[in-house]
Amino acid sequence: MEISKDADKVKQDREQVVELGSDVTKSKLGNIYTLTIIGQVEGHQVLPENVKTTKYEHVLPLLAGIEESDDVDGLLLLLNTVGGDIEAGLAIAEMIAGMRKPTVSLVLGGGHSIGIPLAVCTKKSFITPTASMTVHPVRMTGLVVGAPQTFRYFQRIQEQIADFVTENSNISRERFMDYMMATGEMATDVGTILYGKEAVASGLIDRLGGLNDALAALHRMIDKQKEKRQKP
Repeated sequence: MEISKDADKVKQDREQVVELGSDVTKSKLGNIYTLTIIGQVEGHQVLPENVKTTKYEHVLPLLAGIEESDDVDGLLLLLNTVGGDIEAGLAIAEMIAGMRKPTVSLVLGGGHSIGIPLAVCTKKSFITPTASMTVHPVRMTGLVVGAPQTFRYFQRIQEQIADFVTENSNISRERFMDYMMATGEMATDVGTILYGKEAVASGLIDRLGGLNDALAALHRMIDKQKEKRQKP
């Protein structure tokens, strides 16, 4: 009977990794939930099957469960995303920013567009030297109504993104907007591409580092939280 239960648990864990890109690592240092944000962040519209996506309707309840679980001490967020749906990305970022548990992000490959709020929403953020982040204005595909209200709507979304990023990182609003509206960085678009060291120097990301650095920071945060709980 025990063997059957163990086999079911292993199968469940494998399915979780395949379907959600997530995994729980248990050790004497603490239990860490690893969640990946990959490909495009999918919003209200379903993307083609040949596109790698992160589905917000899967991630949101997952984050709520992590926050409430006694078996999880901290969250490690791994990012390699081209961006995607703005509302879905901000929804995920807001949930992570509102968590009490220790959270650390690591940008691998890319953390572009709406991936930027996701990268800075954790309590500590890291980026590898070769990873890049693209800061650009809000863009929309499909039907666009040619009216002043549409332009104002774009402006307000950009303001919301700028507010969130500057509140959750060390970059100034002025500098972030300069990166967003730069015209000499990208060949066919407005915006700026920041690589590892540049992202840290700008204040957008906290530290340059890899997986070991991110895990070490997360373990330190978990230890501090445990110490606080033990104090009378």
